[in-house]
Amino acid sequence: MLYFNYLGIIFGVSELLLLILKRSKKSGVKASNDGRSLPFLWIIITACIIIGPLITKRQALGAINSTITLPAGIIIVIAGFITRWITIIQLGSMFTVDVAISNSHVLKTNGMYKLVRHPSYLGLMLIIAGLAVLLNNWLSFIIIVIPISIVLNYRMLVEEKALTGEFGDQYLSYMQKVKRIIPFIY
Repeated sequence: MLYFNYLGIIFGVSELLLLILKRSKKSGVKASNDGRSLPFLWIIITACIIIGPLITKRQALGAINSTITLPAGIIIVIAGFITRWITIIQLGSMFTVDVAISNSHVLKTNGMYKLVRHPSYLGLMLIIAGLAVLLNNWLSFIIIVIPISIVLNYRMLVEEKALTGEFGDQYLSYMQKVKRIIPFIY
């Protein structure tokens, strides 16, 4: 649980910094329609990250007696941070925490975007899944991962609608070639 706490704090601080520093600015934004997905995402992630450890405290409910979960969880979280931050760096000024299309926005299809359409969300899911693995409890894992996956799926749909509206056939063609979040699968 100690690693969950430390990595959870690092995750929370990094996401809070993104929220503060990477919001779209009204000037320079061509289109913005978040579909209220950002506050919904924050509420669900916060609730799940609080409830998951509370379930873990009841060791009889879904406890896993394995020594592999600690290193596996740490590796998954680190892979998630690397994936998420490489994506943020690759997008540069086009990355915002709210769904917005800037006046200078171009469709990104190289780098991480060659592998999946939403590599930032892949990184986020890896972080969340890694944190859940660190709790060493199946029930906590389910309580954390499933609701956040559902909300992220909604968020991806909102983003894809905005990108289709902006880039039309170019984005539709890209969608057919590149999977949403898991390379070659989904």
